[in-house]
Amino acid sequence: MTNRLSIRLALLAVVAALATACGIYSFSGTSIQPDIKTVTINYFEYKALRVNPALSNDLTEALKDKFQKMTRLEQVEEEGDIEISGEVTGYDVRATAITANEEAAKSRLTVSVKITFTNRKYPEDDFEKSFSAFSEFDAELSLDAVEADLCVEIVEQLTEDILNATVANW
Repeated sequence: MTNRLSIRLALLAVVAALATACGIYSFSGTSIQPDIKTVTINYFEYKALRVNPALSNDLTEALKDKFQKMTRLEQVEEEGDIEISGEVTGYDVRATAITANEEAAKSRLTVSVKITFTNRKYPEDDFEKSFSAFSEFDAELSLDAVEADLCVEIVEQLTEDILNATVANW
């Protein structure tokens, strides 16, 4: 009985190795053509009317970290096989839940970005796309009190969405 289990486990290991060796599938959820080796992630410019001076840098660095952890691609400063450029286009706070007294109970911080994805080896994959993510907070709190935590959540969602759109083919 243990011999059969050992054979099955060995067979499973071989299949897993073959699936990842072909370069088209990885267990991280990305599907990158095997001849794509490098990525360039450019600094996200800040073009939103409301200012958050740290957001561009935080978003750029988080996306670089996400690609480093989730892909096999080497990050290069310029002319990567694939390249991602972007800009923060919106940073807005709005009331989302109103009480019976017509006062805001919840507020929502929404961040919008526009990215340009360039695939130098497969230009048919190039695209421009907008993404947005939000997080809600108690309206009794000031944005200054919760902004840093909200931005961490929002940046995580945006980087996940950008990764999925660019290399995970979701």
